[in-house]
Amino acid sequence: QVQLVESGGGLVQAGGSLRLSCAISRGTFSSYGMAWFRRTPEKEREFVAASSWRGALTDYVDSVKGRFTISRDNDKNTVSLQMNSLKPEDTAVYYCAAQPYGRGAKRDRDYQYWGQGTQVTVSS
Repeated sequence: QVQLVESGGGLVQAGGSLRLSCAISRGTFSSYGMAWFRRTPEKEREFVAASSWRGALTDYVDSVKGRFTISRDNDKNTVSLQMNSLKPEDTAVYYCAAQPYGRGAKRDRDYQYWGQGTQVTVSS
């Protein structure tokens, strides 16, 4: 059973930064496409960022481009989401997702494995 464990959420003021990390427990990490999604009480789960399984491709939702960066460390079996210039509208529960040989899809149904989520709260 593949498990994903997120860390790094918390409370930050608008304009601040947070770094989320996601560790995968099993398998060859480099063979997984990885992504971050987020959910609020008002919205369905929303795509945030993705990295293809070889890490050659990355993609972002327009609202975070230039502020968020997805990166992967294949030696540590982790994917991170560096979030800068945070805004109150970034407040959400953030989820890490993995798909074997994923190509950086934006639909949540394209991902087989999910973390438990980590809360990010941005105060104004």
